[in-house]
Amino acid sequence: MFVGRTRELATLERRWNSSRFECVIVYGRRRVGKTTLINRFLDGRPAIFFPAIESNAARNLENLSRGIALYRAASGDDDFTGTEDAAPVYRDFATALEAVFSIARRKRLALVIDEYPYLAKADRSISSVLQHAIDRHKDDSRLMIILCGSSMSFMERQVLGYSSPLYGRRTAQIKVEPFGYTDTRTFLPRYGAEDAAIAYGLTGGIPQYLRQIDDTASIPDNILWNIIDPDCYLFEEPGNLLKQELRSPSEYNAVIQAIASGSSRANAIATACHMETASCSTYLRNLIDLGILYKETPFGEHSPRKTIYRIKDSFFRFWYRYVPTNLPLIQSGNAAIAAERIMRSINDFMGPVFEDICTQWLWAHDTTGDLPFLVLDSGRWWGADPRSRSQEEIDIVATGRAKRRDRATES
Repeated sequence: MFVGRTRELATLERRWNSSRFECVIVYGRRRVGKTTLINRFLDGRPAIFFPAIESNAARNLENLSRGIALYRAASGDDDFTGTEDAAPVYRDFATALEAVFSIARRKRLALVIDEYPYLAKADRSISSVLQHAIDRHKDDSRLMIILCGSSMSFMERQVLGYSSPLYGRRTAQIKVEPFGYTDTRTFLPRYGAEDAAIAYGLTGGIPQYLRQIDDTASIPDNILWNIIDPDCYLFEEPGNLLKQELRSPSEYNAVIQAIASGSSRANAIATACHMETASCSTYLRNLIDLGILYKETPFGEHSPRKTIYRIKDSFFRFWYRYVPTNLPLIQSGNAAIAAERIMRSINDFMGPVFEDICTQWLWAHDTTGDLPFLVLDSGRWWGADPRSRSQEEIDIVATGRAKRRDRATES
């Protein structure tokens, strides 16, 4: 079942329909559904799909050559003399790209390089090679290149960044985000509003995680069998993701655990992890790049002294809040007892999730006439109330422009 992604598909459609050279960057954290989105867009369209792998340049060149051969054989290219099983391997990536651009002179064609960071790691010159190929052929080519990657920091700094050889060559970029609550309800149609909200909180709206949830079963059963059961997919997911993305997963694990346990300021997190503050700051920054954490200041304020760190991915927040403390029960075969303990405090866990859902509603209805003003920004505020001199917190604060009959005024 394909759900949502209307805006992303519309962007890809517009770029395809231009019939001129396009280079679209598609990026987002792992498991968010980037490849599924691209495959949906490519359905019925001529394309060369090249999934880069964590290997050397030679193996990746072989795979790209095979992808080109598969396309040429399937499209009935009269100049193609090889076979799908015995594809000729191009001399280098420059030659392979020349072949792709040559095909795209005659017809519209998409070239997808999935997990582009793997290819760039295998051949550090590939971005420059691709840049030169684009510069030579963009004016007489009908090629649509899609570069896809899960390494957020790499894609933002070394593909989209000013210092990248590809800077200025992209024609569009799509950051694929997790699903919101509305799409989650569509993904789990058998659930009512409350169970769908909890499922959204348990998974953070990540499509791959939502696929593990059975909406014919209760929320407690899903927690028991699809999240905390040691044999299920999601039980090992946080550790596996950290191992895939980071060099010192144990240190990052400690940082996330400290925040899940209540530490929120950099000094407190460093102390809880027995780290130097400078080292801890590096770990925090990398986890923000991965979309697991975010830093927050009270709405309307920008003082670094008031910055706190929170877990952005609610699946990670759930896992680190409940699994480590219940691990003895889970590993001793008493996961059902652990699930019961989790359900007793699920409403407390859902507090920030509900705030998130309400904020989504606010933005979704911003231009529908359901609100008395046009929202321009929103956030959360906490601090000392100057009247009572007590600490207060406001879950959602928004600024905007009041709607008037024929004009808008600041409010």
